Amino acid sequence: MSSTQTPAPAAAETTATPKVRRRRGIRRLSARDRVVVALLLGIPLLLDLVFVWFPALGTVLLSFTKWNGVGSLHTKTCQPNLPSILNNGCVYGVQNYHQAATIYPEFWPAVRHNLIWLAVFVLIATPLGMLFAVLIDRGIRGSRMYQSILFLPVMLSLALVGIIWEFMYSQNFGLINTVIGRNGNDNAIDWLGNPHLNLWSVLVEATWRQAGYVMVLYLAGLKAVDPTLREAALVDGANAWQTFWRVIFPVMRPINIVIMVVTVIESLRAFDLVYITNKGINGLELLSVLVTSNIVGETQRVGFGSALGVVLLVISLVPISVFLYQTFSREESR
Repeated sequence: MSSTQTPAPAAAETTATPKVRRRRGIRRLSARDRVVVALLLGIPLLLDLVFVWFPALGTVLLSFTKWNGVGSLHTKTCQPNLPSILNNGCVYGVQNYHQAATIYPEFWPAVRHNLIWLAVFVLIATPLGMLFAVLIDRGIRGSRMYQSILFLPVMLSLALVGIIWEFMYSQNFGLINTVIGRNGNDNAIDWLGNPHLNLWSVLVEATWRQAGYVMVLYLAGLKAVDPTLREAALVDGANAWQTFWRVIFPVMRPINIVIMVVTVIESLRAFDLVYITNKGINGLELLSVLVTSNIVGETQRVGFGSALGVVLLVISLVPISVFLYQTFSREESR
């Protein structure tokens, strides 16, 4: 009987061994290692809080004040009968938002232009970049050269992109007017000065750059797709169009989320191109330009500019939140 009961302690020892090893593995983390891990996690988190979340929260709080950037803030309510210099730093409530929506003439054109910018990026620039990525991924002749040419605008700063296109849009000596024969003094087209044309002209510049950016992101996603999926679709008789939309595109859902977020951010933070063209006026009003002109411009209405920044933040969060909600709800339903 005793000989038959001897394996039990051995079995118990073997089952207890992994727990002991796990505990020993955890204890191997020395005090120095813990300090290193804390620094690696704490420093990025601290930088994120200092440079992103705290300024964003501060902007929201400043949007409810009437402050010109000079002097201190206080909790007293602004008095309507006092001049602005005596009301500096007071609590203004939602009056900044009310004034922007009612008596600030540049607000609604800027909102409309930002929405148009977003629509062009989503409906034109992103599909165009996807098309470039699919064609290059198929291994066409000279794909490396095409990839470099299409990615070149992304490597240039937006300021340099604006300067390049100013030469192309020049009335008398620009490439576009010269090609279409409208470079004379009488029949020249003022692409950047005409308020009915300049927004669409600048959008061509922005799309030229954004399409290359989207192309690179989709190329990275296409390279990560399992080749066996294409082979299985080919065996099932699917053509190239069906393979991409029904097999490849759904697999790239993480890339689609990244591209959607990047597209919204890039479209709503647009500033450089319109400011280089005509300082964001005369048909090129954008919320980013209005925020800058009110906060660091001659008026120095920090509270009012912060309210415009909050509006821009809300506009950017709405499409991103809707897209993420639909994406994750579909995954949960599956």
